Amino acid sequence: MTRVALIDDHESVRLGLAAACARTDTVRVVFSGSAVAEYRRWLAAESEEPVDVVVLDLMLGDGATISENVGDLVDTGSQVIIHSVADRPGAVREALAAGALGVISKSSRADDVVAAIGTVARGEMLDNVEWASAVDGDRAFADAQLSAREREVLRLYAAGLPLKSVAERLGIAYSTAKENITRVRVKYVEVGRPAPTKVDLLRRAMEDGLVAEATDAR
Repeated sequence: MTRVALIDDHESVRLGLAAACARTDTVRVVFSGSAVAEYRRWLAAESEEPVDVVVLDLMLGDGATISENVGDLVDTGSQVIIHSVADRPGAVREALAAGALGVISKSSRADDVVAAIGTVARGEMLDNVEWASAVDGDRAFADAQLSAREREVLRLYAAGLPLKSVAERLGIAYSTAKENITRVRVKYVEVGRPAPTKVDLLRRAMEDGLVAEATDAR
């Protein structure tokens, strides 16, 4: 059973999605609210574990930036899918760069949103028209395609820290840090920018603006 949180400042949207999820035996909505801060208060008050997937409206008007909202949710360990009108490619790119695994339009059928939840719950990035529109014409972003966690692990590792120290700094297991670096290398290979060594990773991190200047990466 996939546990889901719906965060949207339009109650009618949340009610519609909740009803669609209730028709399945694989998705259960455990939280519905209008702000990320409200969700975090619920987690603390109820001593709940973070949900598997958060369906997040792109523009909440809660005073937080898109990167802050997505990054906050990703840091809890949840996967994030953006449910939006998707008419602001720059804002969508910001959400994807912060770690969201995809975007689906509010004009989509509710059942399609539920299917997208299943895809994201498996840790897979959505590959749809909305995603393609967001990155179209922005090759530098398309090449990056690293999650917020992968970017942070890469930044510290490429800057010279041993992988064990990276794990300790971020409060994650060594195996998790190692897995992140492996995924980073695979993603760079997929876009034609292989980085088999730590020096290569430093070069890629510098190219993508994750590391400001050369650091000893021996």
